[in-house]
Amino acid sequence: MSGAIKRLIPLFDRVLIKKADAVTKTKGGIVIPEKAQGKILHGTVVAVGPGARKEDGSHVPVAVKVGEQVLLPEYGGTKVEVEDNVEYHLYRETDILARVDA
Repeated sequence: MSGAIKRLIPLFDRVLIKKADAVTKTKGGIVIPEKAQGKILHGTVVAVGPGARKEDGSHVPVAVKVGEQVLLPEYGGTKVEVEDNVEYHLYRETDILARVDA
C-alpha cells in the first residue's frame, strides 16, 4: 500500500475500495474493446472508518474489514485519485451490497 493511501483515512461509516481490474481479453485471446467491457461491480476493501456514531457518542463498528472482497452497486461512490494515479472509491457501509467469501 502506498504512503498516500496510508494517510487517507475514511471517516464514520465510509469504506475505501479499490475496484477490480476490467477483463480486457477473453480466455481465447480476443481483445475486448473498452465500450464493450462490463462495469466493475466488485473490489477490495483498502481502508475502513471507525463506524457510524450513536446518539450517546459511541461507534457502531463497520461490518467489513481491510482486505475483504465486496460486491458494489452499479452507481454511487465517490472517485478518489491519489499521487500514483490509482483510482479508489469511497462508499458508505450501507451502500455495499455484500461481502464475498473466498
